[in-house]
Amino acid sequence: MHSLKKSVFGSFLLLLILILAACGEEEGSTDADASGGGSGGGEVTIGYSGPLSGPAASYGEETLKGLEIAVEDINEEGGIEVDGKNYTFKLETIDDKYLPNETAANAKRLVQEEDAKFIYSPHSGGIYAMQVFNEMEDFVIMGYTSEPGVTEQGNTLNVRIPPRYDQYLEPFTEYEMERFGKKIAFLPTASQYGKDWAEMLKPVWEEKGGEVVFNESIDFSKDTDFQTIVANALEEKPDVLFIGGPSEPTALVAKQARDLGFEGGFLIMDQAKLDEMAAVLGGNYDLLEGAISTTPLVNTEFPGTAAYIERYKENNDRDPSAESAFHYVSLYVLAEAMKEAGSVDDTKAIMAAMDKGAKNLPEEKQVYVIPEVAEDGGFGSMLRMAYIEDGELQIME
Repeated sequence: MHSLKKSVFGSFLLLLILILAACGEEEGSTDADASGGGSGGGEVTIGYSGPLSGPAASYGEETLKGLEIAVEDINEEGGIEVDGKNYTFKLETIDDKYLPNETAANAKRLVQEEDAKFIYSPHSGGIYAMQVFNEMEDFVIMGYTSEPGVTEQGNTLNVRIPPRYDQYLEPFTEYEMERFGKKIAFLPTASQYGKDWAEMLKPVWEEKGGEVVFNESIDFSKDTDFQTIVANALEEKPDVLFIGGPSEPTALVAKQARDLGFEGGFLIMDQAKLDEMAAVLGGNYDLLEGAISTTPLVNTEFPGTAAYIERYKENNDRDPSAESAFHYVSLYVLAEAMKEAGSVDDTKAIMAAMDKGAKNLPEEKQVYVIPEVAEDGGFGSMLRMAYIEDGELQIME
């Protein structure tokens, strides 16, 4: 009887070993299939906090679209292999209504609930708000703002994606002064970004012999009719209007200025895009005659630009913006930095590898060329400027 029990137990043990071995083989096969050869690693959460409602919603949605397309493309390509393990990306988004305090609250939630190590924000107010605690909480800010100050705080876990706007101040000023005159009225967005832009433009304009004849801002989160403030500015007889913020309300400011008889030029902050403004103003550049700003993506030629435009238009009935393209490229740079660092969560190692990540960016993904990532986390890129003359967009060489 004892021998029979031993025999049954032995048979059961052998069967259990065979079942466990089979399960192990099945899991190993699944991991290999998912990674194309590497063992399973899991999902990397990418957080996003931006304006998905309110007057800046179209701007926020455009930034988000670039990330969504990048996540989809990377995952469809099989994810990324980092230190022998395969990873895919998961995007977690929260609306912050363009309010910095909401950005900070959203970031804490993304870190605590989603274990996000990388959080995107497309406005300087939100970036500054996160800089208060991101190093302590150990997450990288992927900041979409041209505000130079965000990379001058000494924050070691902060990325600035687009070019610094202070590179545009002098050429924009020279163009407008030469074509229209030296009197300018300031009507930028009331956000921190708008205030900083105005503060940096004023001394440049004055050093060139110009005069600021009106200086107020517009709160696009509250104001929808700009006629009164535009009329007040035009009473000072400016040759040029300095305007900017999200493209749609900025276009409406330009239209109201034209409706009130303004015939001068527009010096436009880089957040607003000429092609997006034109789309609001009847689909042409007639009302933007004499405007200068950054070059629209559709008028840009880098190795991956045409392919991205085609990819974007698969699910959208409009041309992509620079915001969407820069976000798309930035996630690929981040992915390459992870590969170089050999980690998907060592934030310091990944930041140290960001420059190499930009240099390793595949040519077909170079919607914009990022020649370097500086030690302060700022993406380097070439200046892209355009102006409107005789109703046509011209590229400034």
